Order: sequence, then structure tokens, then C-alpha cells
Amino acid sequence: MLPVETSLELREKYSHDWTEDLRFLPDAVALPSTSEELQKVLAYAYERDIPIIPSGGRTGLSGGMLPVYGGWVVSLEKLNRLRRIDTQNLLAVVEAGVITQTLHEAVEAVGLFYPPDPSSRGSCTIGGNIAHNAGGVRAVKYGTTREYVLGLEAFLPDGRPLRTGSATVKNSTGYNLTQLLVGSEGTLAVIHTATLKLLPKPRHVRTLLYGFSDARAAVAAVVEILQNGILPTAIEFMERDAVLFGQAYLGEKLYPGAEEVGGLLLIEVDGTYPETLEAECAEIEKYAFAGGAVRSWYAQTADERERLWKLRRCLGVAVKSSGPYKEEDTVVPRAVLPELLEKVKALGRQYGFRSVCYGHVGDGNLHVNILRDGLDDRAWREEVPKAVEELFRFVVANGGAISGEHGIGWVQRRYMPIQFDPVQLTLMRELKRVFDPKGLLNPGKIFP
Repeated sequence: MLPVETSLELREKYSHDWTEDLRFLPDAVALPSTSEELQKVLAYAYERDIPIIPSGGRTGLSGGMLPVYGGWVVSLEKLNRLRRIDTQNLLAVVEAGVITQTLHEAVEAVGLFYPPDPSSRGSCTIGGNIAHNAGGVRAVKYGTTREYVLGLEAFLPDGRPLRTGSATVKNSTGYNLTQLLVGSEGTLAVIHTATLKLLPKPRHVRTLLYGFSDARAAVAAVVEILQNGILPTAIEFMERDAVLFGQAYLGEKLYPGAEEVGGLLLIEVDGTYPETLEAECAEIEKYAFAGGAVRSWYAQTADERERLWKLRRCLGVAVKSSGPYKEEDTVVPRAVLPELLEKVKALGRQYGFRSVCYGHVGDGNLHVNILRDGLDDRAWREEVPKAVEELFRFVVANGGAISGEHGIGWVQRRYMPIQFDPVQLTLMRELKRVFDPKGLLNPGKIFP
């Protein structure tokens, strides 16, 4: 018997993720608890031309798991075993439904470190992270999920098994199918197990927060810090309105005076030797104040660090809880960040919307949240998409990309031709057909 349920309550639960207020009701929900059950579900559905939509923690912001054409949502949440943590070879073998924070805690307990750190780490899954090549706050130093996936076990849409990669750090053997699946948003295969690279856990961490007179000065300081030989673990930006949203959501002011500055930079460094970190912190402070910082906060203990991070980590939920909004996941070369921020605000004035910006500016990733506020239906449906298109054209013209870590999914697919010419899009579509000739796996995603 297949682990498939059709109750309305369960179907409604899996009709949405964190993307705006979009909902699409699936015809059924499958909850396999073993890879064998997953394989049977896929084979059964494929034979009957039933669309399959893989689902992880449902924390996506691009509509990647929305069942826009009905079909079956296949949740991998019960495939949540930490199969192996190899302390000698510095790797972990985990199933797709493992919560990212669960993996963090498990490997850190044995002195190891899995760097990818999405803001939704407490609820997102490894499978979802791989499907969207999740980034997070530590990408500036350690890179995105892609850098830590050594091999995958997956099933093709018809249930045939697919193994990619190896348990080695180096591999120059054939086409890199592993990296083809990373970031493919569940459109090529259903990943159920991953072999992940680990690192030694950094022994010491320091966290700093700087308030700048204006937001442009804050993002401009990022280039100055990195240009002078310092590579922080994280460099996060919050403009003043983001701070106000976070404080309202939390119901507390974590850093007195933070709401009075134009923008904040939250910077973290890690390493082996405390004296090295202290020297790096002194250098960072020098460049921050030279770049326009007017206030600073410094954390050395775990509790102090958590207090500095608390506001930043809540921003996504804080903005979402305020009402309808659209989040654009822009990424540009770091030196373009000041101009990108100015472009966002100029578009807001032109099209009549308010925006709240924050993000992983250490790697050029700025999250642009467009608030509906009092916009009427016509402006929200017609004018705001024009502004988004203009924003993306600016991003691509300046060497950037229309998504840094959230993926394309359902809501961004219309903008793909801004970044890719017909030849590139045709090659992508042909790859999709090789893996999924019936077009049943996560239909309606990525392609315009």
C-alpha cells in the first residue's frame, strides 16, 4: 500500500510554502518513510502520468514546491535519518528530510562543522537546501550548499535509482551530475540522500555590530573591509526600516540606539586563535568607522552573540507577518551594492511602493522586500511587476543574477529571459527533457 493520503486538511497543509500568500491544492500527499516507499510512489505516479512535486521543509520563497497543476506533493520529511558522521574523513551521509539545524548540532557535538546556514535553519531541510543551492549568512567565507555536496542518491521521475559523485573531496570523472542536481529545484530528480563535506569546527568566534549614518555607507564599507585582506565569516546588512520591523516583531529593542542609524552591518569572524580574531576585529572596526560607522556593539560570549544575531534572524518572519509582500533575492558584485540600494529606493518612488532591504551583503546578496501596504489591486498586479523587471534588468546589466539563493520556482520564472538568451534556455529545457521526458516532475517551475 502506498503512503498516500487525500484528506482535505493534509492537502491544504501542503498547498503552500513561505512564498507570499500563494496556495495551490494538490490532489494528494505522499509521505514515504523509506527510500523504497519513495521509489514505489514515483513509479506508480509516472505510470499514470501524475505530476510529482517534491517537498522539504516548505520554507521556500520562490514557490518552488507549489503544486500549481495539482498532482501529488511528495514530502521527504520522514526521510530524516543522519545515517553517518565520519569524523576521520570529515563527511556526513544524511537523508533529505534532515532539518539543517539538526545536522549543525550533530556534527558540532563531535568537533566538526557544516557551514551552510540559511536563516530558516531550524525548519528547512537538507534536501530543500540542495534543491535550491541555499546560501545563508556564512556564504561570504564558506560558500553555498553547492560547495559541500560530494554525492547524491536520487530517483528519476519514473523511479529509477541515480547515484552521483563520490565520498571524495576531489573528483574529475565524467560529467558532474551532482552539481547539475544541486539547484535544479526538484525538476530533474528526487534527492533522498546526500554525502556532505564537513570542516573542523572553528574554536573561537567574535561578533560585531556597526551602525552607520546612512544605509549606502554601510554597504559601501563591505568592499573596503574585504579589500584590505580580512575575510569575515558573515557580513549582514539591515537598513533602518528592517530594524524597526524586527523590533516590532520581537517586542524589544536589542541594541539601544539601533533604530536611530541609517543601516547596520553585523559582522562575524571565526578561527583557531583568539589573538588573531582580536586583531581582525580591530582592523574591521578601523575600516567601519572610517567608512561612516557612528555606533558599535561587540560580543564575545555565546549569549552576547545570540543577542546580536536575534534581530537579523527574525527579519524574514517579521516582514512576512506584517502583511502581503514580495521578496526579491537580488545578487550583484559587491562594489555595485550602493547603486543597487539606490536603484531599489528610486523604483519605490517611481512606482509608489515601500521596500525593506536586508541581506548577505558580504557576498553581494540583497533581499528586497516590496510591501503592499496601501497599494490597490491594479498597482500590485501590474505596476509592481514592472518595477521588479526593471530592477532585474539593472542587476543583470551590472553582472548580477536574479536569484542569489532562493531559486526561480514559480514566481520568478517570467524573468528568466532577462538573464538567459534563447540558446541557454533551450539547453536547459533539453536537459529537463532528458531527465523527465513526460514533464511530470515539479511542472511549471523555472522556465517562462
